Amino acid sequence: MKHALTIIFTVLILSGLGYANPPQVHVITIDGAINPSSSDYIHESIQKAVQANAECLIIQLNTPGGLLKSTRVIVTDLLNSPIPVIVYVAPGGSQSASAGVFVTLAAHIAVMAPGTNIGAAHPVTVGEQMDSIMSEKATNDAAAFIRTISEKRHRNIQWAEEAVRKSVSITETEALAKKVIDTIATSITDLLIKIDGKEVETSTGKHILKTRDASIETFEQSFAQKILNFLSDPNVAYILMMLGMYGLLFELYNPGSIFPGVIGFICIVLAFYSFHTLPVNYAGIALIIFSVVLFILEIKIISHGMLTIGGIVSLLLGSMMLIEPDSTLEFVSISWEVIISSVVCTAAFFLFVIGLGIKAQRLKPTMGQEGLVGEAGETITELTPNGNVRVHGEIWSAVSLSGNLEQGTKVKVEEVHGLTVKVRKL
Repeated sequence: MKHALTIIFTVLILSGLGYANPPQVHVITIDGAINPSSSDYIHESIQKAVQANAECLIIQLNTPGGLLKSTRVIVTDLLNSPIPVIVYVAPGGSQSASAGVFVTLAAHIAVMAPGTNIGAAHPVTVGEQMDSIMSEKATNDAAAFIRTISEKRHRNIQWAEEAVRKSVSITETEALAKKVIDTIATSITDLLIKIDGKEVETSTGKHILKTRDASIETFEQSFAQKILNFLSDPNVAYILMMLGMYGLLFELYNPGSIFPGVIGFICIVLAFYSFHTLPVNYAGIALIIFSVVLFILEIKIISHGMLTIGGIVSLLLGSMMLIEPDSTLEFVSISWEVIISSVVCTAAFFLFVIGLGIKAQRLKPTMGQEGLVGEAGETITELTPNGNVRVHGEIWSAVSLSGNLEQGTKVKVEEVHGLTVKVRKL
């Protein structure tokens, strides 16, 4: 009996080995600019893949570029990854441009889908034009960076440097012919078949991929990473800052409103959190803060609009200078449409407010003693020349400027002195 149980137990073990779980392949997607959210997403995904003992991590990439600091973080993670990382430029129509070129070349295996392109990594200028020395330094730094990556991954160093220095861009077939990428795949499934059996060298040693029958596990960004990705857009950061500024100004114009102040404060905090992830020029922030100060002073000081004009000019210049990339490799900037729309709305609002203020100053007083001047009334006693008149339903002591007047005469108030009015016959 014991012998039979042993045989059955052995058979079950061998059967279990025969139907062992297939290897796992983790897949993530980067679709958009490379920013701190992207680098955190990739770093966390590599860690998850290592913990799950995955066969490899596939990064499906479509990017126009991004922040240099985030790109360097991603490249460092890829070059030191303990598991194979495959960058797959897909789907058709996608690109791996600017900073994306560095990420693609840093992968253990680089793959592109049909109808995609890679390249155009030459440093571009945003905002102020750099002088020739600074431009040359930026180009040389980017060229050295991409040569290091290409040499490490045994890719076409000459083409990689041309992508930086000459901004060349090539299709997937050209990239394969020039040994910029390793293969072309029409889908993730096709990719897994084509890379099966390939040997790659990770930070822990050589690894032979077994991906033909691997199960695919897809991972999306966490909620916090999605929020960070949203806030990392310079246009969103700028809009949040403007909304925060409007909220605080509305609170100052109408103390006790509470709601505009609370919303404004929250928007300001989110804006500065977003600026923390972006290459911000503090001179731009200073000019924008100065514009707010000028708008607030307009409430207290009669400047006939000069403070508002100064605030609008300061706001426009600050908005133009707000985002200053750390490197000309980066393309991040605030859209001109967003800047112009915000400045125009701000100008229209404050000019409207000032217009109402000037109009109110020109209005004739309607209450108090000043409001009596020019009003019509009627004598209720004879004015010889002193007597009483009724104005606005009130009885006032009056002095006639038109000589003696009979009771019931229509008069007009010319002056007010204390409780006495001086009147003239209508």
